[in-house]
Amino acid sequence: MKSIIFGKLGGLLLVAILLLLGLQQITGLVRERKSLHQDAATSVAQSLAGSQTLLGPLVQVSCTEKWTAKGEKGPVPQRRDFNMAVAPSVLNVGGTSQVEARARGLHATQVFTFKSRITAQWTDLKALEGARQFAGSTVQCRSAVLMLAVSDARGIRQADVRINGAAQVVQAGTHHAAYPRGVQVDLPAGINLGAPFKAEIDLELVGTESLSIVPLGDTTQVSLTSNWPHPSFYGQFLPSERKVSDQGFEASWRISALASSAQQSVMNEGRLCNGSRTQEDPPPLVATTEAVTATAPNTACVETLDVSFIDPINTYSLSDRATKYGLLFIALTFVAVGLFEFMQGLRVHPVQYFLVGAAISIFFLLLVSLSEHLAFHLAYAIAASACVLLLSCYTSHMLHSWKRGLPFGAGIAALYGLLYMLLQLEQTALVVGALALFVVLAAVMMLTRKVDWYGRLRADPAPQPETP
Repeated sequence: MKSIIFGKLGGLLLVAILLLLGLQQITGLVRERKSLHQDAATSVAQSLAGSQTLLGPLVQVSCTEKWTAKGEKGPVPQRRDFNMAVAPSVLNVGGTSQVEARARGLHATQVFTFKSRITAQWTDLKALEGARQFAGSTVQCRSAVLMLAVSDARGIRQADVRINGAAQVVQAGTHHAAYPRGVQVDLPAGINLGAPFKAEIDLELVGTESLSIVPLGDTTQVSLTSNWPHPSFYGQFLPSERKVSDQGFEASWRISALASSAQQSVMNEGRLCNGSRTQEDPPPLVATTEAVTATAPNTACVETLDVSFIDPINTYSLSDRATKYGLLFIALTFVAVGLFEFMQGLRVHPVQYFLVGAAISIFFLLLVSLSEHLAFHLAYAIAASACVLLLSCYTSHMLHSWKRGLPFGAGIAALYGLLYMLLQLEQTALVVGALALFVVLAAVMMLTRKVDWYGRLRADPAPQPETP
């Protein structure tokens, strides 16, 4: 009797190891397909434009200061190259974002078209007047420009700029050391730096997956509408007001420079960290001889407000989460089969255990393959139904009765239903799963509370004849 028991346990251990290896292979396949999905999204971004970060508008001017310093062998010419910039007092950004899916083969990602009206006002531009640091020096400044930077300039479809109501010629690039991608316009000649200044920009920008905006003004107001019903708001600032429905969302932000370091970070040429590609570290602003030390680049990230156009039903993420329950499913199924075998005096071969476990495992493979072509809930229903029918039919013969096989199939169906519920839950998945396991354990304990385990082990039950 002991040899039979130990042989059975050894066989079940071997079956468990084989099934565990199979589950690991399926899990690896799911993650490989998930990686291919991410590669497809990256491919779309490389062909179109990546996630976008919008910075500006900003008025800047490049200057050069020249002076003569005393050297050991006489006067030595010196120079200092520097930039001066002025952020707007009031910045208003209003726009709409139309989102659509772009696919590479079976894999799709969200592409947005952002059409916006940007209005910026300055009380004056006196800060652009050349600042002399060395006595007796001369300062020469180029023409002041109005610049608007983005993280991926390939996404710019249109940019129209008006300064104080007059249309301007838009040029590609910003010629800014830290934010080179974008557009710029030359300020009108003879502009009064002491007078109020206003700029209006109509911008059409394309990108993938997420949009970020730098709150550059002393007061920044952003209003955004979209047809995408699943936004994710993040970054350093959440919307002050938002409304999300099946038709899309509306969100608005109001941010003061008193609550944000964005303006100061931009003046210090901090990095844009939320775009598809981080802007290059800015080179030193000072280009002088050994008498003037070069400044180190600023590596801090500029604060932004962000919205991501997420896919709430990422089939590969859900499939990956589902496979994590695979071993638990197999263990619960083995427990159920073992109870039938033990309580009814049946004999179930380890090979039969293996086939039941294999049917449970193949469900996850069916799920990920079908979900690439069908909606996730439909793929789940088809895969679960196929496995429940197969297991109900097989265990009815294995347990020698449809009266035993059908309840077993119903239990498997309940397990799949519980798994689907856990996949839909995020915040409460752990507590629901823990309660479900507690209920299963309590049921097993109640069913076996009167079993004489030693008596059962001493007996060697004869196999039951198969009932047609």
